[in-house]
Amino acid sequence: MIRPYRSVLYLPASNARALEKARTLPVDAIIFDLEDAVAPDEKPAARAALKPALGGDWGRRARIVRINGFETEWGEADARAFATGADAVLVPKVNAPADLDRAAALIPDTPLWAMMETAAGMLNAAAIAAHPRLQGMVMGTNDLAKELGTKARPDRLGLLTGLGLCLLAARAHGRVIVDGVYNAFKDEAGLAAECAEGRDMGFDGKTLIHPAQVATANAAFAPSEDDVTLARRQIEAFEAAQAEGRGVAVVDGRIVENLHVETARRTLATAEAIAAAGG
Repeated sequence: MIRPYRSVLYLPASNARALEKARTLPVDAIIFDLEDAVAPDEKPAARAALKPALGGDWGRRARIVRINGFETEWGEADARAFATGADAVLVPKVNAPADLDRAAALIPDTPLWAMMETAAGMLNAAAIAAHPRLQGMVMGTNDLAKELGTKARPDRLGLLTGLGLCLLAARAHGRVIVDGVYNAFKDEAGLAAECAEGRDMGFDGKTLIHPAQVATANAAFAPSEDDVTLARRQIEAFEAAQAEGRGVAVVDGRIVENLHVETARRTLATAEAIAAAGG
């Protein structure tokens, strides 16, 4: 069954009001952040408050908790606290599979996600994606850009190698992978362009820093009406061709083979999953 991850919103775990409002937002997933978004002196209290806040009705929204790194004084306690109660635990700054091994030892059952935000992580992306406990990968483009010393550009030139390596790794091992954040949350046109880039590269969705970005991401990463119509026509044409003993069909002057039909069926399944979740 396909689970959409078009919009993945970061929320500070220390902000009770934001957590309550999040139950009403049309997001596919929420990252409850105990790491960057929480001041050091607030981290223990945020951890304690988040545990009960994850209960109740969150609807279709995936609840992902980003813990602090294990090199900090809070990481191990975070992992133990959320060994249960969330849909996934997101491990920051994963450099190698050993970082996930440590998390897995403390979190025996809940799926793990990996923040991909370091040069080492990019070089080890394939091995990280192969980890048996891993379910998803999140691009941490701000930290990656800082480590690489790359300049901010609309085409994200300096980040493309890392984005591509992680995308290849995720697809090779069947993992969910979502693109990094767009920092200018009031720049809707810029966000739409970056969402389109990530979608066309093959990402499942985008991480977001503000609720105002949700609608743009949901629209970008969902199949359009034209996509759904074309998918149905491709399937119908291919099935008709098979009934006549032919292995390929032609739609709008383009060859349609079995591989195109697999993509078309996934497009329809994604559209159905989004519709079933309420849009």
